[in-house]
Amino acid sequence: MKMAYVLMKCVSACLIIFMTNLFFFPVFGQESYGLQPDSTDSSQALPDSVRMEDLVLLIQEMKLNEVLLRSELEKMQQVGVVADSVRRAEEKRSIDSLRLITPAVPVVVEGDTLFYIYTKQGGLTPQVRAENARNAILEAGKKLIFGADTVCIEDSGPLTDLMYDGQVLFRISDQDALWMGVSRQELAQRYAVPVTLKVEQLRKEYGILQILKHIGLFLLVIIVQIGVFWLTNILFKKLTRQIIYLTKYKLKPIIVRDYEVLNAHKQGRVLIFFARILKWTLILIQLIFSIPMLFAIFPQTKNLAVTLFSYIFDPLKMIFWSVVSYIPKLFIIVIIYLCIRYLVKGIRYIAREIENEKLKINGFYPDWAHPTFNIIRFLLYAFMVAVIYQYLPYSDSDVFKGISVFIGLVVSLGSSTVIGNILAGFIITYMRPFKVGDRIKLNETEGNVIEKTPFVTRLRTPKNEIVTIPNSFMMSSHTTNHSASAREYGLIIHTEVGFGYNVPWQKVHQLLIQAAVETPGVLDSPHPFILETELKDNYPIYQINAYVKEVDDLPKIYSDLNRRIHDIFQEAGLELILPHYYAQRDGNPLVMPPAEYLHKPEKDAAQ
Repeated sequence: MKMAYVLMKCVSACLIIFMTNLFFFPVFGQESYGLQPDSTDSSQALPDSVRMEDLVLLIQEMKLNEVLLRSELEKMQQVGVVADSVRRAEEKRSIDSLRLITPAVPVVVEGDTLFYIYTKQGGLTPQVRAENARNAILEAGKKLIFGADTVCIEDSGPLTDLMYDGQVLFRISDQDALWMGVSRQELAQRYAVPVTLKVEQLRKEYGILQILKHIGLFLLVIIVQIGVFWLTNILFKKLTRQIIYLTKYKLKPIIVRDYEVLNAHKQGRVLIFFARILKWTLILIQLIFSIPMLFAIFPQTKNLAVTLFSYIFDPLKMIFWSVVSYIPKLFIIVIIYLCIRYLVKGIRYIAREIENEKLKINGFYPDWAHPTFNIIRFLLYAFMVAVIYQYLPYSDSDVFKGISVFIGLVVSLGSSTVIGNILAGFIITYMRPFKVGDRIKLNETEGNVIEKTPFVTRLRTPKNEIVTIPNSFMMSSHTTNHSASAREYGLIIHTEVGFGYNVPWQKVHQLLIQAAVETPGVLDSPHPFILETELKDNYPIYQINAYVKEVDDLPKIYSDLNRRIHDIFQEAGLELILPHYYAQRDGNPLVMPPAEYLHKPEKDAAQ
């Protein structure tokens, strides 16, 4: 307002001077042309002089007013400059405070950040301005022209334009310059440098000559790759022929302990198989390098080549560094494993010494050594797994935990019977009801124990049948051990016969003991004995008891004993009542074998 007031005063003063000069111009004109007033007109001379003095005084006053006006105008200009500087300082402080919370939008062209934008322009956000600038720079750099222009700066009113080949790349406003703390021209000069370099770089990459070079390099890579494929095929054809030659004339069968693992023909087939795997592996490696290389030749597909390389090498790099970082934990696992392994070896040596009865411990039987070793070994390895678990890779991941929970659930749901068999096996082992090789009878099953495991026990019957019995079933059934009695004091076998009351019992006792003594496998001491177990209505029951050691031959011993009883009583002419048979006593002869049979039992037995 003060500036406007001063200007109005200046204009009014100028108008007064102009009107005064215009009004008095004739008087001054006459003097200047030498026209003197008539001397006779004295009445007009005095007023003109007075008027002249008044004009001089008026001019002096106007000059004084002009000086005053000029000084006041200078003061007002100084006040305006100070006000402008204060306003700019306030705007700068405001911009500095806004810069802390206002994100800068970069202008990025093919991975290179050229400059940053903070402000809007004509309703365009900084993001839109950055995108437009990026597109304009790319378009200018990718023009297929032979000539090359330069980036120039042109002022267009309130904006400064960065131009290339008649195209506006970016427009800079006073607000942009204010945000950067420089003038528009300085900011334009600063932005012109990276933009010029980027346009020149794009011209080099996307020019016609460069495209022709890329096409030539592309064809060269394809030709080289085809040549490498051809050489690879020739190499492996020669390798196949060499393998065939070795198969026919050089290779020998691989024999391990009289077992032919691989003959020469099979070795040749294995070598050819691995040769084919090696061939396709080399071809795959060649493609892994050549295909990304082809994409990397052209700038348009360079990013795709980088992506393909990352797909291949990022997993390999991750695996490599994972292995390298896991080496310290691997050393810990190896040390723990070696300690447990050699501890198990030491316990195995002690168990073998106890089992072979070289080392004796009071109250600890030799047959306990092996199962006890198995229990201790299981506990040691379980302890090892529990300690090593925390050092396993990804042991703290959710996937690993899920697998552990799944395994635990499966074991808990399906292990009730298994655990029952294992516990029954341990109990049977330490109860010692039988050993491997003993002849036992379990309910209606009789046979020799051929295997004891934590889960089942296997028997071989006299008919060579293999019977598998769960240990939990053995715990709930009664078991008869024939071998234990035979080893200590002999197993008693017995059989029963019946004779009529007319036959003297002394004669029966004598013949039965004779039959027992003459039976192979029956012990002379203790001596066989007779028990009369029952007196029936028509006959008494005689039971012959004899001691044996070889329980594995029980069926044969029983068979020999029964046959010998049959022969002896046949020779003595005594009739067996038991087993029963019916005969009508009407004078018919006794039911006996023919007489000639009595004289050749030994001959028939020998045959």
